[in-house]
Amino acid sequence: MPLRKTSLAVAVIGTGQRAAIGHHVASVRTDAAVTAIVDTDPVGLDRGRQMFGDVESFVSHRDLIAAGTVDAAIIATPDDTHADIAVDLLRAGVAVYLEKPLATTLADADRVLVTAAETGTPLYVGHNFRHSGVVRAMRSIIERGEIGEVKAVWVRHFVGNGPDYYFKDWHADRARTGTLLLQKASHDIDIVHYLARGYSRRVVGMGDLMVYGGITDRRERPGQTMEDWFSFDNWPPASNTGLNPVVDVEDVSMMMMTLDNGVQASYQQCHFTPDYWRNYTVIGTEGRLENFGDTAGGVVRVWNRRREWQLAGDVEYPIEGVTSGHEDADVLTMTEFFDLVVDGTPTVVSPLAARAAVAAGALAAESLRDGSRPRDVPALPQSVHDHFASTTRS
Repeated sequence: MPLRKTSLAVAVIGTGQRAAIGHHVASVRTDAAVTAIVDTDPVGLDRGRQMFGDVESFVSHRDLIAAGTVDAAIIATPDDTHADIAVDLLRAGVAVYLEKPLATTLADADRVLVTAAETGTPLYVGHNFRHSGVVRAMRSIIERGEIGEVKAVWVRHFVGNGPDYYFKDWHADRARTGTLLLQKASHDIDIVHYLARGYSRRVVGMGDLMVYGGITDRRERPGQTMEDWFSFDNWPPASNTGLNPVVDVEDVSMMMMTLDNGVQASYQQCHFTPDYWRNYTVIGTEGRLENFGDTAGGVVRVWNRRREWQLAGDVEYPIEGVTSGHEDADVLTMTEFFDLVVDGTPTVVSPLAARAAVAAGALAAESLRDGSRPRDVPALPQSVHDHFASTTRS
């Protein structure tokens, strides 16, 4: 249930690359502050103190819970730890901001949602891409009826930073990540669902480890984060060095989705392209839209007259927001989280949608590794569905 306090103490659990989102706590809520950090690594605790100052520090989230000093926590740990940490916090009555993906398996995702529903503790999953300028522009075009009723969504994801982002640390190990169809694609699966107003009910996957599996220069990187090795000079892909000791996630992945409202969708992801951006095509009964660029400076174009090929489209809308990254969307997600926690305000970002993204991505990876056999998405218990539906804006 919502917390109504004059001040909110917040912990950041995991002080790696995404911990910086904790800097938005005080900026979006003057009555909230990061007062504690948690990391299992002493180097991580030192990094956390540099980020957040002289705050309480713990080597375990269970120690944090036992201390009883925080009202909310941001979980920014590796994906395979999300479910266990979230369940413990929710049972302890600590409101949870959980970085996406919700979990690495559907069973764990459901375990988190069931716990949140049973305890009534606020749960928010950081699917910040819903708040990005490009998604808001596409959603507005659809809601205005400019392309009619959505029938198909195609997504191409060029992951030019793939080797540095995903193949030089734990992300490359499927035991930790599950699949990049979930870790990386969960944003896009969620947006497919958001734009099409439906959830995947059947998925098929295909993919392979085509480039990075052949690189033999591997090493551990204790105490480092991605910023320590990132460089645009790490090109071409096969010249990269210092990959994670285990590299067994696919660097090319594709999936097809049939949604519960009949919409057909596809998603393609490649980690050895030179450029880094997402391209959406949404086709409706009266037109289509497509984005060129996915941050400020890019545009979304609409074609809604019958014609031969025309690059410019019939209408063009600028994409607003930041020119790189997603800091503006992070601010909006953090604002939503606290509005939910303090006032119970319904959110655009939904745990139900986060679960749907996990289901589609994880089951597509099962399909990919099983000869592309289709997988059907099982339904949530109705009581759990109803609990979260009441706190979500459609």
